[in-house]
Amino acid sequence: MGDSSVRVLAGYDGSLAAGTAIDIGARMLPAAAVWVTHVWTPPLASEPLRRRLWRGTAHVDEFVAAVEREGRREADRIAGMGVTLAQAAGWVAEPLVARTYGGEGFELTDLARRHDADVIVVGARGLSGAHAVLGSVSDMVVHYATQPVLVSPYPLLAAEYAALPAGPALVGWDASNGAAAALEAAMRLMPGRQVVPVSVDIDVDPPAGQFREPPSPVVRVRSRHEGSAPAIADALAAAAREREAAVLVLGSRGRSAVREIILGSVAMSTLHRAHHLTMIVPHAEAQA
Repeated sequence: MGDSSVRVLAGYDGSLAAGTAIDIGARMLPAAAVWVTHVWTPPLASEPLRRRLWRGTAHVDEFVAAVEREGRREADRIAGMGVTLAQAAGWVAEPLVARTYGGEGFELTDLARRHDADVIVVGARGLSGAHAVLGSVSDMVVHYATQPVLVSPYPLLAAEYAALPAGPALVGWDASNGAAAALEAAMRLMPGRQVVPVSVDIDVDPPAGQFREPPSPVVRVRSRHEGSAPAIADALAAAAREREAAVLVLGSRGRSAVREIILGSVAMSTLHRAHHLTMIVPHAEAQA
């Protein structure tokens, strides 16, 4: 992997959502070096291919071996397509293919830890509200990751896409350890981008001298139902739209290997309701 100071593990499954996530990730983290990662679960092969390979019950072992061989070849091809997209977007990229029986989301987070990635990039297919798919790959990655996760919804509107190169990063601020971790991560991973703390229903500033570079002054907004995670998420999304933000950055208080993210927390509510590019940052106390 190159000399970039930011190392990204980008999940890629060949879908439009995953391809868009790579493009968006490259706009947000342009100097990164990237592992374009495809996780596959044997036996992976199309039904027509399986029919071609099937030679009867007397050759079951040969059939299983052939299906796995073809599945690995298909996985390598998909990862290669992702690398091509990443390189076209300006990233230094190489493929990373993994075989798993334990779930794609969990495997992606394990690979990110083993390769010491700084950020995981995943796409989400734009489901929100009551239609959000709990247990999807992006949800699982956010639950188990020990590093920031950039979740790219699909599709983005033209105005949202136009904000990516230079729009500010809005950081949910409530003076918690998780919020401090989110603020630090935003400044570290996106140098040169304006970082704006946003507090919802509270009036508290970051302590003077807490960060190497002071962020912008806190923006204070109100939600419709004080204390409600969905209402806070809606207020953050509205602030992002009004300020043409590129990304929302939120700290999680939950599971990052052992402890659970509280489903319904502000972080999860934002992912499922805001339909905005979002980075979830686990803080050190949540990691184990």
